[in-house]
Amino acid sequence: MREYLLVLFVAMATTFLLTGLARKVALRYGAVAKVRARDVHKVPIPYFGGVSILGGLIAGYLVASSLPFLGDSLQVAHDARAILIGGVVICAVGVIDDLYELDPVTKLAGMVLAVGVMIVQGIQLFWLPLPGGILSPPPAQLAVVTAGILLVSCNAVNFVDGLDGLAAGVTAIGASAFFTYSYLLNVEQNLDRATTSTLITVALAGACLGFLPHNFFPARVFMGDSGSLLIGLMLAASTISLTGQMDPNAVPYEVGGSSLLPALLPLILPIAVLAIPALDLTLAYIRRTKAGRSPFAADKLHLHHRLMQRGHSHRRAVLLMYLWTALIAFGVVVLGLLLAWWTVLIVLAVTITAMVLTTGLPRRTGRPLAKV
Repeated sequence: MREYLLVLFVAMATTFLLTGLARKVALRYGAVAKVRARDVHKVPIPYFGGVSILGGLIAGYLVASSLPFLGDSLQVAHDARAILIGGVVICAVGVIDDLYELDPVTKLAGMVLAVGVMIVQGIQLFWLPLPGGILSPPPAQLAVVTAGILLVSCNAVNFVDGLDGLAAGVTAIGASAFFTYSYLLNVEQNLDRATTSTLITVALAGACLGFLPHNFFPARVFMGDSGSLLIGLMLAASTISLTGQMDPNAVPYEVGGSSLLPALLPLILPIAVLAIPALDLTLAYIRRTKAGRSPFAADKLHLHHRLMQRGHSHRRAVLLMYLWTALIAFGVVVLGLLLAWWTVLIVLAVTITAMVLTTGLPRRTGRPLAKV
């Protein structure tokens, strides 16, 4: 655990220090978020926060490689390196988009390239946990499923990146939840605690936490597509890599028994971690296609916009999104690893609290949503 904490703080400190430099570079080359009707910031904000996040991830990986615990695992080193190479590719695509505003098809092609780079190097699903036991389709089919999951994750986080500190905070919470699950499961089942999943998620959590002081409202720098696409890819890839290093028979399957839910967590938890971004993405797709518009056509009806329209302040809307993300992600972990009456009671109490805080604030009238 001490080595993981070191990786966390190295990634956090590196990202924090690099973000100021990235901001200056963005201003110099004109990579700024201009004022648009669908945004909520009031002045142009520089991009390139994603580059500093990538720097934090790489720094965490380099430190881990030199440590006796994490550095001794050849598979962790290979898989983490493969994931980071894909991260470099997608971050580069995001940087180009932040500078020149790529069209959706070109941006999608760049994302597919990054995903393909990772899959070719062996980062993909190897089995699927289902209630009836382990399902192991042909590798080619699993590669297609993996690509779909990675692309959805990238776009889901990109969609939720609409308020200061929102995407970074949601990702930090999700990464922390999956790290908690992966580490505790390995301890409980007496498995190898050095895994790519735990390494990437702890580094990702640290990088996002290091970025938040610059990005929380009022933000001085945005992560841009170079950051939102990157952290979405890292979050999904870290969870997928778990199936390549975890023995599928390590957790027994007992349909109807207490061990079923922990066995299904590798499948359920990634969905829970991305529940809020994925819900936002799904609603946006339905909303736009139903109106006869392109799914990529931007609007001001995302979940965070609706919270502000209900009268929540910018910061309160972000904190509520944090709360719901933590509730879903950590709630699944707690109930999966320790299902008892008191854990159910705690999750239920937090759920009721979240609902009251979300819906209990009186709607403001006569006050339009702030425009960029």
